[in-house]
Amino acid sequence: MTTQGSHIAGSTGSGSNGFDRLWAALFLVTLLIVLLPGSAYAHDASGVVGGFASGFLHPLLGWDHVAAMVAVGLLGAVLGPPALFLLPVVFPIVTAGGGALGVAGVPLPAVEIGIALSAVVLGLMIAVGKSVPLWTAAIVVGFFAVFHGHAHGTELPIAADAISYAIGFVIGTGLLHLVGILIGTATKWEAGKVAVRAAGGAIAIAGMAFLTGAA
Repeated sequence: MTTQGSHIAGSTGSGSNGFDRLWAALFLVTLLIVLLPGSAYAHDASGVVGGFASGFLHPLLGWDHVAAMVAVGLLGAVLGPPALFLLPVVFPIVTAGGGALGVAGVPLPAVEIGIALSAVVLGLMIAVGKSVPLWTAAIVVGFFAVFHGHAHGTELPIAADAISYAIGFVIGTGLLHLVGILIGTATKWEAGKVAVRAAGGAIAIAGMAFLTGAA
């Protein structure tokens, strides 16, 4: 009995250590994002001067993009599988399509408004805390991804290495989705559910600030 109890305790401790490492990684990623230079603004073409590094940093330095992309991962975590895996895939795929439109010079009205609204709508979907159909979430995420992609696509041609820039951008975007997913794991606890809904509300408020020009 003692041996079995020790085994159970060891397993529990191991799981706890693994979870602690997960949140430690989340903290380090979040800290990295916070410490990145704040002087670069979203959609500032002058910041796109290189290849992979510029592409990787570009979504991390635009707070409107950060809010929306974290919200995508967070919404997927809140809705659970298959949304957990589908939404972070839908966003970059449709973003690539929107980026192609931007590169081709195809006009898209109200791009900045669409980007700001993405944070508002996605944040509210998280804050409400009610499950929505997967197809609805996918359509909403895909719709707003077009605006995000178009904004970056119009800047992409001035990069020294467009392919490396695109790869860096996709990885940076995926990292932000991962941050949202990791935060969303807090919904395993009642207090965590409240915190996640509050995070959704904060994202929606940030979106309103972007929309009104207050941020």
